[in-house]
Amino acid sequence: MSTQSSQQLLDEVVGLTKRLRMPYLRKAAPDVLTTAKAQRWDPAEALRVLLEEEAKGRDAATIATRRRQAGFPTGKTLDTWRESASSIPPATQQALRNLEGIRRAENLAVVGPSGTGKSHLLEALGNAAIDDGLTVAWFTVETLGQLVRRHRADDTVTKAVTRVLKADLIVVDDFGLLPVPAEAAERCSASSTLPTNAAPSRSAPTSTPAGSTNCCPPPSPPPAWTGSCTTHTSWAPKATPTASPKPATARG
Repeated sequence: MSTQSSQQLLDEVVGLTKRLRMPYLRKAAPDVLTTAKAQRWDPAEALRVLLEEEAKGRDAATIATRRRQAGFPTGKTLDTWRESASSIPPATQQALRNLEGIRRAENLAVVGPSGTGKSHLLEALGNAAIDDGLTVAWFTVETLGQLVRRHRADDTVTKAVTRVLKADLIVVDDFGLLPVPAEAAERCSASSTLPTNAAPSRSAPTSTPAGSTNCCPPPSPPPAWTGSCTTHTSWAPKATPTASPKPATARG
């Protein structure tokens, strides 16, 4: 086959990848096809390698999009988490790393003084969940209030909360550091009173200083309010006071 005809064939392949919206296959095609010709690959092998490049590219783009949409504040991961420096028992840390509780749609509260790594751990777990193919939404008490304010004008608060609850993991950081705005309390209430068919229950880690009063959504019917969520999680053995996993019976 002449050089000119080979180039014409490559141009046709590139044109088809543009039509079929396969940018990663298009990028890899010149090198892969040249290698396949030089090494006399089976045509099926060349096709497999090209499709594999497209699949890898799409997976990486999906993860990058989910990470951007999650709204993480700093980008911390488990690679920078020092397990030995944490007072959380190793068994509990391992259970969290395995993401078992997220897949069981359990809730978790991480409680401890400022500077003990609560936000770091939660953000790292969120990034791990995205790498594992899950979706994550990150909020603070302040941004919860902003969410309600944005949608209150056109009466779409419930719709907005329903979209949030579609995430596999919802993280609410900084409970108890500042007074809970009325908007944030309303958001918590709205999420706990949605119809059961509006969205499945989700896992919602919450960073909360010990002894603080927060707006954890109460179950329905609500029990007498005690000011905090206190039931221990089944993810792993009970943690120390600086990081005590606990589930909430309301949706996340």
